[in-house]
This record gives sequence, C-alpha cells and structure tokens, in this order.
Amino acid sequence: MRKILLCLSLFTIHFSLFTSPAGAQGVWCPDNSDGTYTNPVLFADYSDPDVCVVGEDYYLTASSFNCIPGLPILHSKDLVNWTIIGHALQEQEPKEVFDKPAHGKGVWAPSIRYHNEEFYIYWGDPDYGIMMVKTKDPAGEWEKPVCVIPGKGMIDPCPLWDEGDGEDQSTGRCYLVNGWAGSRAGFNSVLTVRELSKDGTKAISKPRIVFDGGQENHTTEGPKFYKRDGYYWIMCPAGGVAMGWQLAMRSKSPYGPYEWKRVMWQGRTDINGPHQGAWIHTAFDEDWFLHFNDKGAYGRVVYLQPIDWSSGWPMMGKNGEPVTTYRKPKANSHQPKAAPQESDELNNGQMGLQWQWHANYHQFYGMPTADGTMRLYTYDLEGTLWDAPNLLLQKPTAPRFTATAKVRFAAKEDGQYGGLVMMGRSYSALVLQRQGDSFLLQRHTCIGADEGQAETQQTIATLKATERDTIPYSPAIYIDMYLRIKVKDGICNYSYSLDGKRFKDAGDPFTMREGKWIGAKFGFVAECKKRKEPRGWLDVDWIKVNK
Repeated sequence: MRKILLCLSLFTIHFSLFTSPAGAQGVWCPDNSDGTYTNPVLFADYSDPDVCVVGEDYYLTASSFNCIPGLPILHSKDLVNWTIIGHALQEQEPKEVFDKPAHGKGVWAPSIRYHNEEFYIYWGDPDYGIMMVKTKDPAGEWEKPVCVIPGKGMIDPCPLWDEGDGEDQSTGRCYLVNGWAGSRAGFNSVLTVRELSKDGTKAISKPRIVFDGGQENHTTEGPKFYKRDGYYWIMCPAGGVAMGWQLAMRSKSPYGPYEWKRVMWQGRTDINGPHQGAWIHTAFDEDWFLHFNDKGAYGRVVYLQPIDWSSGWPMMGKNGEPVTTYRKPKANSHQPKAAPQESDELNNGQMGLQWQWHANYHQFYGMPTADGTMRLYTYDLEGTLWDAPNLLLQKPTAPRFTATAKVRFAAKEDGQYGGLVMMGRSYSALVLQRQGDSFLLQRHTCIGADEGQAETQQTIATLKATERDTIPYSPAIYIDMYLRIKVKDGICNYSYSLDGKRFKDAGDPFTMREGKWIGAKFGFVAECKKRKEPRGWLDVDWIKVNK
C-alpha cells in the first residue's frame, strides 16, 4: 500500500495537467450528473479495451493497429469520464512495413498492468510476435518495444504476476495467456498459457492449451488473466464480435483444467455481442467490467458493467445482461465531466493527443508552426487515399457531431490538393485543388477503396485565390477557407464558407464506412500526383467539434 501511495503522490501534479476542467465534456457525455451514467461511456473506437488500477486511478489502453502514435493511454477517476493522457508507442517496426499504411496490422488487443512500480503493456502483432513496452509514468515516455515471443499467429496476450499470498513483488512467477489468429496460425478458438521470466521479457516454458472453445464457444479469444481467492481466472469473449458473449473460467492451476461459465450475453437488450474487455476491482471494493460493442462504421465503443460475485462467478450487468444506465462507481474525489479530446486550437506548437497518422510519422508529412497552425505538406501519392500514410485523423466520439476547420491551402502547381476527409474502406473528402490561377473545390470519393476501386471527383465550385506569391521561383497561390463536415447516424454532409458564417452545401451525402479493424476516422489530407514543383501545404488554424 505504501508503494501505491507514493506512486499516487508522484502522479497527482502530473495528471492535473491532463484532466479536463469542469464543463469540458465532449459531444458525447455518459455522466448524467445525478450519480448515474448511460452507456457507452466512450462512444469512440477504443476496441479491445483493457484497464489497470493504481489506487484510485484508472488507466485504459486499446488496439491501435497501424495508426501512430499507437496504444492510446486514457485516464479516469470514476471509470465514466475519460481523457487521453498520452500514447505508449511512437513507431512500429519493421519500418519497411509500417512506414506505409499496413491496414489491420500492428497492435492487436493489448493488456495493461501495473507491477513492481511500473506500467506494462503487452500486445500481439499477428505477423511478428508478442510485444511489450513499459514505463514508470503512463503519461510520459515509454521504453522501446521488446519482442517477448517472436513468431506468427499469437494475439491478445495478457500477463499475470503470481505473487502467492505475500506482498513482495520481487518474488513469484509470471505467466502469460494468449489467443491465436486463424488467419496466420491456421487455427483459433484455443487459449494457451506459458511461463515468462520474472521480468516478463521472455518465455521460459513451452505453451500449453488450457482451453478449446470448440463449437460450443467458437472464436474464443481476447483472454485476460487474473487471480482471486486462490483461483486463476481467465475472462474472455467467444462467439465472434457481432453476436458473441463473455466467458469466465477458473482453475486452481494456471495451466488448468478450467471450468467455465457464460457471464454476459445480449439477452433481451439491443447491446449485441458484448465483447472483450477488463475486470476492474476498485479501491472501494467494487467490481466492474469494461467491454466493447461493435457499432459498425463508428468502430467498437466502450461500455461499463457492474459485476456481481455473489454466486462465486463474475456475473456481469444485470443477471448476465448488459445494462444501459446504472449508478456510477464509488469515488472519493469528484471528477468533472470529461471526454477524449476533440477540438484543437493548435496554438501551443503541439498537436492534440487525439490525432493519429495512418502510418509511421515522417517529418515530410507536416509539423506544427510557430504561428499556431498545423502544416501538412502535400504527399506524392500513388493510388487512392487508401494508400496515403500522411492522413492526420481522429476518431468520431459521438453518433452525431459537426466538425468545422479553418484552413489555408497553398499550391505550387496544378493538381496539388488539401482539405477535410472522412476515411474508411470507403471515403469522401472535401478538398481545394489548384487549376491554373484558381482553385477547384471538389469532392473526392471512393467506394470500396480497400478493394482497389477508383476514386471519383466532383467539382463544386471554382474559387479565386486569396493571395499570390511575388517570388519568381515556384510561386504559390493561396486560398483561405472554412470546411465543415456534419455527421448524423453515419451520414456525412459537407459544406464550406469563405467567411465562417454563411456555409454552402458541397456535394451529396456520404455514408461512413469502417476501416480495417478500426472505425471510420475524420481529419485532414494534403496530396499531389506526379509532382514536378516543390510541395504545397495545408495550414490548419483550428478545428472545432460540436454537438
């Protein structure tokens, strides 16, 4: 306990910098202001969420696949109001793979744990092995990833440091449970356990199959490893993302055999396939479960369920069916309403923590400026935006919202373009593209981008340049514009304005579509093809996301 209190004292000042002030809730607010909450607590694509507890603080991470920075770290005091405090992964290797969009690859189903005064995250890269990063400060810098177990097919790992009944965390043993990707291994629905070194950096035993879901619990995956009252517990989903259920299993040995029970399922609710997540035992002796629910184009959003152990099994929700509204978890301190960051003024020389690139970052993609903008340079693109690594994107955080951006686009030659995009397996962007001494306001749309379909372009208007360079070498022309996307239940409507007050519609509605294992994302694009002159650029002054 003394170690936990010391850790908390070290983090108190640090987290005051990241916690949103009162009234800074986002467009989705699960906190009902009356001691209850309404699910989902995060209407955003934090798939495969896992949580660790340190005193009265909760830290969440989730799958990030090919998006960088990866492994987002969210913090909460009450499991309902969350903010992003950092990322644990700044670059993925091998670089020759992840320097370009590697859709659906990379970080799968991480687990986050606090052990021996350090935070650990393990994840499975289905093509390269079980990876791990660690730190003493979850909002700070994390160490470079370590490959704990190299090889294909291993996914969804979770460690368990088994300290017996003592309090000395320098002794004991470490075990790891993981699932298997049928797409790489040729089999799935089984869970394996092996022993790791005490520091958790390498395997020191061969794996054993501890559970086979067979047909009754097909697609068993996403296991989390715990210990309670002398039992080893594995909690995991089965049945698939869309229509699956939650299992809990227990054994007196980490290697089984395990007896199992279904502890949550859709039942009479509209919460289909309540899927993998995290058991949380709080400092107030309460038990909760965070899990995801698939919302199609919005990705996999996060729900919070109470746990009842009175039967000896962790029955989730209400008698195994997920709840929609419930009382908030107990907490000593009041946390103001908060949400993951959305709007960004870009005034302090840094991007907000909500932004991710579609591949490893390169400085040619863009940088913040001293003038309080984010500059994105046009990228030499071959193919469609599905192939663009320099997309700067964030997750939608509500089913309905409006995002408005003030931008200035500078073009050095014809064909350079930049603007606002909603990206997924299909995408549509509202962009400004140079043609001669003018700009074409266009909609670039691709239905079935992941299948190699061609992009279509629709010209909305021809606009005069706001400013022109007077230099003789590669003079740029500029245009100032307000671009807007309004989203309602998966349908996007674009509009534009020259003065920020009067907006005109820009093309037909577009239906959002998810990406590869991620939800659709919106943000900024700056591209060109067959560049002969220096790069153009898009300066983003701000983006405001409202209800």
